[in-house]
Amino acid sequence: MNLTLRIYLTGVGGQGTLTATTLLARAAVAYGLEVVSGEIHGMAQRGGIVESTVLLGGFRSPTIRPGEADLVLGFEALESMRAVPYLAPGGAAVCATDFIPPPGVSMGRERLPDIEDVRETVERVAGSSLFLSIDALGRRAGVVRSGNTALLGAACAAGFLPFGPEILGEVIRRHLPPKDAEINLRALELGREAAGPCRERQEQA
Repeated sequence: MNLTLRIYLTGVGGQGTLTATTLLARAAVAYGLEVVSGEIHGMAQRGGIVESTVLLGGFRSPTIRPGEADLVLGFEALESMRAVPYLAPGGAAVCATDFIPPPGVSMGRERLPDIEDVRETVERVAGSSLFLSIDALGRRAGVVRSGNTALLGAACAAGFLPFGPEILGEVIRRHLPPKDAEINLRALELGREAAGPCRERQEQA
């Protein structure tokens, strides 16, 4: 299949960013694409930065250099903002609007940006972007952490990935325990539903 796509994923420890990376890579394989994936920076403890890559279409290295990512998936607002240098001009971004304050903010030494600052930074580079509260979608699905799957569902529904939510759903059924699969399938559907209103708001802005 003649398709190449460089995907950069970022979030913080405890959100399930690496689980989302694995699901995404498996969905691409199920769709018939060559996949290479890597973990750039992963912190086991809650709150640490987590960055990973999924490259589709015959790449030999999982490395994504600044300005090369066709798609950024940001599972936390501040980390989405920090990932912008990796996004290719005109690329796509799907970003959480939820903040998880880093230690410097919690201790009062630093200040979080406003979500509008995050939007403006992303939109200066991205040709297309979606912003959604994955915490809210995860809670509706049954577990906050399943918001990572909601974000993947939104990316699929928006057409930023070569396959649709159905492929991802099959991977979830096949590889997650039944109880987890049920929750994540709900999150996937909620993300798919959220993609439409998010795009409408962007087009009206």
